[in-house]
Amino acid sequence: MIEVLQSILALLVSLSILVTVHEFGHYWMARKCGVHVLRFCVGFGKPIYTYRVKPIQTEPQAGLHTGTRSNEPLPATEFCIAAIPLGGYVKMLDQREAFVADDQVHYALNGKPVLQRIAIAAAGPIANFLLAILAYWLLFASGVTGIIPVIGTLSTDSPAHFSGLKAGQEILQVDGHDTPTWSEVNLKLFERLGETGSVSFQVSEAGSLGTTGEYEVEITDWLVGEDEPRPARALGLVPRIPKYRADIGEIVPGGRAEQAGLRVGDRITAINGVALDSWADLVRLLQANAEVSLKVDIARGGQASTLLITPAAVVENGRTKGVIGAARLVAPWPKEMLRKIQYPIYSAWLPAVEKTIDISVFTLGSIIKMIEGVISPKNLSGPITIAQIANQTAQSGLESFIGFIALLSISLGIINLLPIPMLDGGHLLYYMVELLTGKALPEKIQEYGYQLGLALILGIMVLAFYNDFMRL
Repeated sequence: MIEVLQSILALLVSLSILVTVHEFGHYWMARKCGVHVLRFCVGFGKPIYTYRVKPIQTEPQAGLHTGTRSNEPLPATEFCIAAIPLGGYVKMLDQREAFVADDQVHYALNGKPVLQRIAIAAAGPIANFLLAILAYWLLFASGVTGIIPVIGTLSTDSPAHFSGLKAGQEILQVDGHDTPTWSEVNLKLFERLGETGSVSFQVSEAGSLGTTGEYEVEITDWLVGEDEPRPARALGLVPRIPKYRADIGEIVPGGRAEQAGLRVGDRITAINGVALDSWADLVRLLQANAEVSLKVDIARGGQASTLLITPAAVVENGRTKGVIGAARLVAPWPKEMLRKIQYPIYSAWLPAVEKTIDISVFTLGSIIKMIEGVISPKNLSGPITIAQIANQTAQSGLESFIGFIALLSISLGIINLLPIPMLDGGHLLYYMVELLTGKALPEKIQEYGYQLGLALILGIMVLAFYNDFMRL
């Protein structure tokens, strides 16, 4: 229950930051263009807090017809927080939504030139990209720590093994892009999902200082439609990991480990009389003995005992393996296996911009591949999954949480730029048509578009919620 509350809190904090920044982009640009903002709201539903600011009224622009004059000044701008913190909006003065007197038309959104309306619609997503750049700037200036991409083991029947890659090599580049950490390796491999061709690796040869090698791994319709693609593992690339003892740090409720009587804090010392040297030895033996009863020796509170555990069979990437529903005790990685990437604060914005562009291109490419059917729609995530990840990153530390905010901000910016009515991209589409043709689309067509956009967004939300519940 505590973890659920933490996840909800982490989700609300994350969304509040992103929504506030996004809507502030619209608000700031609207004010710069002279549009009067009626309400700036974070959340939906009934406002629980409202602060009002009286506007400064100016004279109408020269030549503007003022036959109908307002007897009232412009209403105050309301800044509010609403009861349902799952979004937000900026409401502007607009003749399409309410009557606007002639002497106040120059404050209305629809009374502005199309280029200004384009700038106002685009300002929200742009603010999200700027937030991501700022987040990565802070991270790169303070230093980002990642795992050095050294290959740990290679199965003999894996594509990586057939290409000639070996354990102990450090991956320097994937497809010509530098990969200082495993995070970068995974990102570049994810970009190749669904493709046919070869993935190029540049590695430093194990035991040979300064010697590098080039390897090509062939792929064909790679991981098309896979529910949870794991590119590195699919190629047979397993990171070098520390030699942790087989100490139990977490038990999955209802799993085989719990059923057998295993507890958090237990140390597994042997299986069927075979002594365990590390957690990796334990995982290897369990995976190789799906649905086989095993005699497990444990140490608990200084006392030795024996349990019988039968690993459950699960299928992953077409292969059956055994799992018991337990995780190792979390311990820090050795410093010699980590790499800290840091730039001077005055130049850290350069890699921050590059990182934001890379993630943006990757996100857009993933959306296109999902539409094409290359990436399974089961990978689409909703608020439940986002809440869980937000909680995990928050618990991992400020660096992880800031990185998550940057990723989420980029995703929000990209999604809002999609040409779907109801989203900023839909408004931009309408405005571009108006810019090119010299006249706005008929109201009827715009209305049909909004209805179609609403149906599409609701469908995506239903699918995302369904995927969330299936993951649970």
